Amino acid sequence: MEKSESTKIDVVETNKERKGKAPLLGTAAPVVAAATTAEHAKGGAKRGIAIFDLILRIAAFASALGAAVAMGTTEETLPFFTQFFQFEASYDDLPTFTFFVVAMAIVVAYLVLSVPFSIVCIVRPYAVVSRLLLIIFDTVIIALATGAAGSAAAIVYLAHNGNQDANWLAICQQFGDFCQRASGAVVAAFITVVILIFMVVLSASALRRH
Repeated sequence: MEKSESTKIDVVETNKERKGKAPLLGTAAPVVAAATTAEHAKGGAKRGIAIFDLILRIAAFASALGAAVAMGTTEETLPFFTQFFQFEASYDDLPTFTFFVVAMAIVVAYLVLSVPFSIVCIVRPYAVVSRLLLIIFDTVIIALATGAAGSAAAIVYLAHNGNQDANWLAICQQFGDFCQRASGAVVAAFITVVILIFMVVLSASALRRH
């Protein structure tokens, strides 16, 4: 009966081959670490943009509130009057100024309601829905504030300069305080518009980084 002999072959790995394989095992950790670092950096940038957006939102709220209050309290009565007439100027004498007050009040209310969404963007910097909603509604509010500020600015210009072709007289020589407060309200409204535009640009930049 024949006995079969088994031959055992040992494959010895040389040091050169080990050196060639070792770097392949160690490259995974640095790649993962670099990806994690980049992810954290991107999240930090988004959170920074969201914090700046909240600050701008508060500033826009302050300027819009100032514009609404200034225009809503614009009123002046001249110290002289006759038996039948009393010379008085108030914001509600002009529909444009009334629209301005209502529009800026809407802007103020919106900015208050939008603060929680801005805080969500800070807590969750990768949230897309809340940031997209802010962009959409911010754009609508920009259109409303721009229309109110532009129309009121036209009336303020006529109050300061009049219109000779239409025989409209400038009233700011008589109602100086009235025109001054109305002009300040219009300036505050345009400041609000600029801040809102900057907020939309920031939000769009944050979405683009996503």
